[in-house]
Amino acid sequence: MTAATRRLSNWPAPLRWTTYLAVLLVLALVLLTIASVTVVRRSWPQTDGEIEIPGLQGEVAVMRDDHGIPQIYADSMHDLMLAQGFVHAQDRFFEMDVRRHATAGRLSEMFGEDALETDEVVRTLGWRQVAEKELTLLQPATRDLLDAYAEGVNAYLADRALSEISLEYALLDLSGLDYNTEDWTAVDSIAWLKAMAWDLKGNLEEEIDRALSIAAVGGARAAQLFPPYPFDEHPPIVEEGAIVHGVFQQEASTTRLPRPPLGSDVREVLAGVRETVDAMPALLGKGDGIGSNAWAVSGDLTASGAPILANDPHLGISLPGVWTQVGLHCREITSACPLDVAGFSFSGVPGVVIGHNADIAWGFTNLGPDTTDLFVERVSGDRWQHAGRSRPMVVREETIKVRGGDDVTLRVRSTAHGPLLSDVSGDLGDLVDDAGAAGVADDDPEEWDHAVALAWTALRPRPTADALYALNLATDWTSFRAALADFAAPGQNVVYADTEGHIGYQATGRIPIRRTGNDGLVPSAGWLPENDWTGHYIPYDALPSVLDPDSGMVVTANQAVVDDTSGYPYYLTDDWDRGYRSARIGELLDDRDGLTVDDMSDIQNDNRNPMAEVLTPYLLDIDLPAGYFSDGQALLRDWDFVQDADSGAAAYFNVVWRELLERTFDDELPDDIRPDGGDRWFEVVTDLLTRPGDLWWDDVETEDVVETRDDVLDASLQAARDVLTARQSPDADEWSWGELHGLELRSSTLGESGIGPIEALFNRGPWAVGGGGAIPNATGWDADEGYDVVWAPSMRMIIPLDDLDAARWINLTGESGHAFHDNYTDQTDLYVRGETLPWVFTESEVDDATEHELTLTPSDG
Repeated sequence: MTAATRRLSNWPAPLRWTTYLAVLLVLALVLLTIASVTVVRRSWPQTDGEIEIPGLQGEVAVMRDDHGIPQIYADSMHDLMLAQGFVHAQDRFFEMDVRRHATAGRLSEMFGEDALETDEVVRTLGWRQVAEKELTLLQPATRDLLDAYAEGVNAYLADRALSEISLEYALLDLSGLDYNTEDWTAVDSIAWLKAMAWDLKGNLEEEIDRALSIAAVGGARAAQLFPPYPFDEHPPIVEEGAIVHGVFQQEASTTRLPRPPLGSDVREVLAGVRETVDAMPALLGKGDGIGSNAWAVSGDLTASGAPILANDPHLGISLPGVWTQVGLHCREITSACPLDVAGFSFSGVPGVVIGHNADIAWGFTNLGPDTTDLFVERVSGDRWQHAGRSRPMVVREETIKVRGGDDVTLRVRSTAHGPLLSDVSGDLGDLVDDAGAAGVADDDPEEWDHAVALAWTALRPRPTADALYALNLATDWTSFRAALADFAAPGQNVVYADTEGHIGYQATGRIPIRRTGNDGLVPSAGWLPENDWTGHYIPYDALPSVLDPDSGMVVTANQAVVDDTSGYPYYLTDDWDRGYRSARIGELLDDRDGLTVDDMSDIQNDNRNPMAEVLTPYLLDIDLPAGYFSDGQALLRDWDFVQDADSGAAAYFNVVWRELLERTFDDELPDDIRPDGGDRWFEVVTDLLTRPGDLWWDDVETEDVVETRDDVLDASLQAARDVLTARQSPDADEWSWGELHGLELRSSTLGESGIGPIEALFNRGPWAVGGGGAIPNATGWDADEGYDVVWAPSMRMIIPLDDLDAARWINLTGESGHAFHDNYTDQTDLYVRGETLPWVFTESEVDDATEHELTLTPSDG
């Protein structure tokens, strides 16, 4: 017996048992910790040493820096794409698998009945079927790369248990998920492009919201909520241009095809359509936040004498973020292996989406063209009416497997316009007053119900994947433009710069040409042939573009592309971003001489609120009671309108803004279309401020009182004081915008499980941030929901074309999709501080930055 045991045996019995229990508890905790660490780390990728990979033709080097960002070197395109697929699967296969289930309408297989509504909408739209057809349209070289990428993904999955792939699978496995991962295919990669196209589709929500607004308050007052684009204050991307012999050229023109007026036959659209759209998985984000900033400046404006290109796409926030960073390099550049590119990619998709190669750089913002229309159809059973005739619908059945439940059979009906969204959104009721409608016989013997079909260009197969591959290989303006000719959906603004000193811009997308009876602004009567699309699309060469503009800069931030008086004959959309960000970026570029990379970073992080300088003078004119209520107002007197995280004035202003929107509009607008506080509402309120007696200021629920502008401003200022007192402090000097405006990164699957301990494994934050909507640092929030960040710059990049090794980049989260991995959110702190990481490109610099090197070798088997 040891001395310690003898001492313990002499203790009183209760104490001995307490001690034994404590020791056992400590041992149990140690074992549990070891087991937990083992489970968590089991799926982390091997980043050093050597791995044999079947299908490789030669050795591949995967060189990672301290942030886990891979630079891949190979001797053939096949090996390069295979290795990218392997690395993407190492870092983020669970994310890839969830994405392919979402794009195939199969989320219910993994997550049960809660995902059924999303699956029904995706199946109705038929994303997977469209992707399968697009595969057949691709060039052989593109198809080969997609297949090689899939080989790499499947090589990673081979013989791996679920717990060896991700922590999420390990937990789902414990919960009883009967699941085996399926082989990756080329269609899985292409289908993700459908999700991109859906989230960036354009004005479908605005089309519904217009109709709902007209139904609620009538056409005249609804028009106030959708003001025209302010061309005088916010210049378009391309300020001069016309179509000459079918090609867009930078010349003035005095002709313009007539625009049709707002459709008058639409009576109401019920909220079911809007709810259906909102039920879709926002894999990139949705709403006002689907925007971006991108600009290029020529060497005439830079300190180096060479162009600089900057880009920061604004998308929904998620964990992991939507982008992965990567470099893809052929060791020797030949016609057989021509790739030397680096940038931001989507896990599940080969190549680089945004970035640069050795010759050119490019960035994207959302063009947002009107590529969707809702058609109100007359239907009876599986037939629909068109031009006075009864026609058969196309009908198919889909079977949706539901975890923990019975299979669901879905009948999908489509007219010539598109699938019936109303079949998955309940009873929509009468949407159109068709009494006396032209072309419809009054004595029609059939009784017709109404349904709503979606026409959308992305449901018509096109080889967009070819464009992404060709873009990676482009070497100059000519090959760049040629590459984008196949970029059908989503329509994008693409900014360009090259090492020869040129800058440029090209609009992309397959945009329908409508008949004059259909302006695309509100749902149309589908039984009237004059509302049909023509079947023709804006020719690619007629889409706006510019090379080396006289201004020396191209700025695109989702504003209008061309002036409506420029003579441009084609209709792109009326639902542009209102141009506050683009105007501010242009102003900041104009204010600086000898622009540098640091200047570009400052502009990306600019926090000035354009609405603040409009509204604040009106707020300061309100005579509030001295003391408690005037404390917040006092913060505004010396405010510079900059919304940094530590700004108390910004906190107060934004709470006032939210209160103002609620008091002005919520009494008359339905829940689904209440103000989100985005840039369109800046325009709406700016106009109303000049008309203090406008009906919008009056609260219709107070029948004996007619409120004016100043009544609403007064009440909003006082209510904001109460809100901040309750949420932060009675001392106005202790308020801060960042404490209200938190950036919380959440996993869209288990991070939304509703189980606190499980959510804590995957979610991170919040971080206190500055910025806001319609601001270059676009950390947007939805005023109808709260103050938390709901969209943000998903990444930031800055590329000086004279020295590609001096480029900078930052991701919203990190490279890894594995919870607790060092690279899970290691870039977020830097991102929040407005910092960026070095983005080296040449092999020697990559070698110097390498912290981990993995060699992939051909397998003998």
